[in-house]
Amino acid sequence: MVRIAMAGVGEWGKNLLRNFASHPDVQVGCVCDPSDKNRAAAARLHPAVRLEPAYEAALADPAIDAVVIAAPAVVHFEMARAALLAGKHVYVEKPMCLTGAHARALAALVPKCGKVFMVGHLLEYHPAVAKLRGLVESGEIGRILYIYSQRLNLGRIRHDENALWSFAPHDVSVITYLLGEDPVSVCARGADYIQEGVEDVVFINLEFRNKRMANVHLSWLDPNKVRKFTIVGTKKMAVFDDMEGTEKIRIYDKGAEPPAGFSPFGAYVAVRSGDILIPQIDLAEPLRNEVNHFVDCVKTGRTPRSDVMDGLRVVRIIEAAQRSLKGGGGPVPLDAEPADDAGATPGSAPATGN
Repeated sequence: MVRIAMAGVGEWGKNLLRNFASHPDVQVGCVCDPSDKNRAAAARLHPAVRLEPAYEAALADPAIDAVVIAAPAVVHFEMARAALLAGKHVYVEKPMCLTGAHARALAALVPKCGKVFMVGHLLEYHPAVAKLRGLVESGEIGRILYIYSQRLNLGRIRHDENALWSFAPHDVSVITYLLGEDPVSVCARGADYIQEGVEDVVFINLEFRNKRMANVHLSWLDPNKVRKFTIVGTKKMAVFDDMEGTEKIRIYDKGAEPPAGFSPFGAYVAVRSGDILIPQIDLAEPLRNEVNHFVDCVKTGRTPRSDVMDGLRVVRIIEAAQRSLKGGGGPVPLDAEPADDAGATPGSAPATGN
């Protein structure tokens, strides 16, 4: 049995608690949350679980093997660091932390502690994303040329975070997971229509090697709820629409090829338009897959798919996008680290989990 402590059982933490509590190889040793309301809600659903207002109680308990952190993101770094130093395995919700400096510190600490460290990049455990990864690795869609994603909704309006830090970890983690590399530069533009200094709408452009690129549109000020990725390859194209009930992926046998060799004036590009395939997708809950993966890694010692280096990658990219956003939208090279911890402005840092 893996004995865990839940740190934070708010809006997203209660979903994590539900999945961990129902896992056959997990025992929830305690739930830590400073909110009386959150602890009372947890007690109603899980009356046998010990409740603690202070996180330190879990760290001091030698029977606790791992901590699951779903607290406000502004405290992720300190809580994750303290858990590692206390000899606990760690699952921490996205974003792993709010600055590249903190992310690098965790990346340096994890191998020294010898504990499993996993970041809650939920979509990396989505069956549809696994299918897309398989299409890329098999070569069925060819070499990816570009990706664009849309994560839009009307509300919930945040007051202490912008749309970039709230939504982008999902899209950035999927894009880098599919492409298998980091971008070379990032630029972002956005606007604060509702609250001054808190961007409601953000557009991010990621430039990769070999002319590949990705674009991310984020907004909580939009008439439609959209969760969609479009992948254009040299052979085929694919669309992942997470708002679809069952037909989440469509593969389009479409493409365009320039004339081979020397082309006389007036030669046309060959456009191919073939069948549309809707593959069957396993509809297992992504969060259940994620929880199962963490428990398996703790039991076997394997490195998680969304490990500390994946967390570092995503934080660095979003931090660069934040710097571009506040600097007028110019490109920010990913090899240029900020001089201090000011990459994420305090007024636009996320305060919740997913």
